[in-house]
Amino acid sequence: MDLGGLNWGIMTIVGPLLLAVVLAWAMLRNRKSRPEEIERTERATRELYKEEDAAHRGEGSDERVP
Repeated sequence: MDLGGLNWGIMTIVGPLLLAVVLAWAMLRNRKSRPEEIERTERATRELYKEEDAAHRGEGSDERVP
């Protein structure tokens, strides 16, 4: 029994479908962030830098700098 044609069919049909699914997933995963998300991330980063700077200077780590 020769299954050479079956393997070729699987590679020709399933391969491109799998590639399309992976590309669609990657595009959805790496979509551009909304401005609100970017601002929230930037604000959290600034707060973290301030807390680390305060800890490095020996100030109280519970203090939050506005």
